[in-house]
Amino acid sequence: MSDSALTWPHVSDIAHEISSQPACWSRAMEISGRVAGVLPTPGERVAIVGCGTSWFVAQAAASLRESAGHGPTDAFAASEFPTGRGYDRVVAISRSGTTTEVVRLLETVSGTRSVAICGVEGAPVADLAHDVVVLGFADERSVVQTRFATTALALLRSNAGGDLGPAIADAERALVSPLPVEPESFVHFVSLGRGWTVGLANEAALKMREASNSWAESYPAMEYRHGPVSVAGPSTLVWTLGDVEADVVADVELTGATVVVGALDPMAELVLIQRTAVARAEARGLDPDHPRHLTRSVVLS
Repeated sequence: MSDSALTWPHVSDIAHEISSQPACWSRAMEISGRVAGVLPTPGERVAIVGCGTSWFVAQAAASLRESAGHGPTDAFAASEFPTGRGYDRVVAISRSGTTTEVVRLLETVSGTRSVAICGVEGAPVADLAHDVVVLGFADERSVVQTRFATTALALLRSNAGGDLGPAIADAERALVSPLPVEPESFVHFVSLGRGWTVGLANEAALKMREASNSWAESYPAMEYRHGPVSVAGPSTLVWTLGDVEADVVADVELTGATVVVGALDPMAELVLIQRTAVARAEARGLDPDHPRHLTRSVVLS
C-alpha cells in the first residue's frame, strides 16, 4: 500500500458518475440537433483542443469527424496549438471552463469562430468563445473525469453522424457485467487502439494512473511492437479498444501478458476500464475521487 493510501469505506463519487454515463450519452444525443448550429459543419477545417482527458477526447472526436468525411480535423493539447495555422472553427473542451491553457488559447484565436464545451455555466471559456455548449448534467464531483469527457465525445460523435444507440446499449452491459480480470493481479496496464480509439486508449491509461496510482501506458496498436512490448510480461494486462489486428494480440500473448480483447463499442469498453481502475483503487485502499497531486482544474498564475 502506498503512502497515499486511505480508508475509503463509502461509494465514491466516481462510481456514481461512471454508472450515469448511458443516461448522459442519451441526453447528448437528444441535444445534438439543437446545438448543431454552433458545432462544426461538414466541409469546415476544424481544430479540437483540450488538456488532459479533454485532449484525449479531442483526439477521438477529431479522428471520427475526419474519417466520416466531414473535413480536415486536428486535435491539440491547448498549450501546443499552432497559432499560425488557419482553421474555420476551434472547439475547446474544458469541464470546469477555467483551465488556463484553454482560456489563453481562446484569447489568442479570438478572430476564429470558436465553441466551448464545458460543464459549468458562466465559466471563463464561455465569455471568450463565440458559442458555448454547457453539459451541466454531466458535470462531476470527482477530480477524475469520466462522464463529462465521454458525454462531450458522445455529443461530437453524434454531430459527426454517429449512431449512439449501440454504444449506449453496450455501456449498460458494461455497468453490470463482471470485470474480465482481477485488477489487483497486475502491476502494469497497457491500452491499445486504432484510429479514433487511440484517443480512448490514451484516456483509459490515464484513468488507471489517476484513479489507482498505477503504471499504465497507451499506444496505437501497431506501434506497440516497435519497442514498448519489450517490458510486457506475466504482470502486464493489455486491453484493446476497437479493431486491433489478431497478430498483434498473438504477439503480445507470447510475452506472457494477459490480453483483454474489447468486444463492446469502444466507448462502452472504456466504461469497463473505468470500473477496473476504481476497483483497483479500492482494493489498494485509495480514494479514487481525489488522486494525489491533482485538482479539479489546473489554473496557473
